[in-house]
Amino acid sequence: MLFVEASKMRKTFGGTVAVDGLSLRVRSGEIYGLVGSDGAGKTTTLRLLVGALKPDAGEITICGHSLEREVEQARAQVGYLSQRFSLYEDLTVLENIRFFAEVRGLAANEWLPRSLEILEFVGLAGFKERRAGQLSGGMRQKLGLATALVHRPRLLLLDEPTTGVDPVTRQDFWQLLIRLVSSVSVEGRKMKGKGRDSVAVVLSTPYMDEASRCNRLGFMRNGRFIAEGTPSDLRAMLTEAIIELRGQPLTLLRHIAQEDKDVVDVCAFGDRLHLRIRAGQARSVIRRLRARIKTQGGSLADLREIPPILEDVFIALSEQETGLPKDPQRP
Repeated sequence: MLFVEASKMRKTFGGTVAVDGLSLRVRSGEIYGLVGSDGAGKTTTLRLLVGALKPDAGEITICGHSLEREVEQARAQVGYLSQRFSLYEDLTVLENIRFFAEVRGLAANEWLPRSLEILEFVGLAGFKERRAGQLSGGMRQKLGLATALVHRPRLLLLDEPTTGVDPVTRQDFWQLLIRLVSSVSVEGRKMKGKGRDSVAVVLSTPYMDEASRCNRLGFMRNGRFIAEGTPSDLRAMLTEAIIELRGQPLTLLRHIAQEDKDVVDVCAFGDRLHLRIRAGQARSVIRRLRARIKTQGGSLADLREIPPILEDVFIALSEQETGLPKDPQRP
């Protein structure tokens, strides 16, 4: 079942085009990642999907409800965690989630068992009496997720939900998302029927390791998709080879690599360089670089061809202007 069906969305702010004819389909049980640099249009896309912004053009359907003609029914299906989500710091964890539950229309006899159930799911049941202002960054994000889930939405929209938290907390947060869209519901029971209890997630992320966990991705640039597909499909789009280069000094190694006629691009990843190489030339480049680095006084720790990672693909696709492959699942 399609939980999101958006066609040719467009949104401008003055003379700036934030979203430019974007179409998107997301199915039940799917985690879909929006990936792109700042200003690519990710946050605006999520705000259009939740109904916080009205598109200048295009159609948006959420779980079968038109966001234009059935706005309340559509919004009732959505849980939204914004990038600048704010809690009431003087309220306890349980009081915060109660507030959001009542705003969403949960009756008095519903909000408490549902809130306790959700807090157990996100791992905050033991902190329900702690004031929100005393929570760590990771715990605040988990409470934010709990408030977005309290009314049992079918679609969860998350805007860079793990930005600014430590790697362990990011891992924990992702385990929650994976559990959420798996065959086991939040209540811990196996789902029955035709996926009526299933959830879909659309999120934006600046982290490529997180992007690789999504079922499908949309690489965004200038308000448009430059490519869509599964992580493996996107990696397969790169026809050029990738060579990983490590050694000292890195500035010298970069200079040597950039001078090679078959090196298309050089990008730094921490203490190593990724060289994008013309197809079929990887062995020749490796042989030449070994000789040149030795001749020019560099120290070589590693020089080998590796499978491309998503960062390599995104950088390469961003440099192309036409002829980009299309997601085979798109109509």
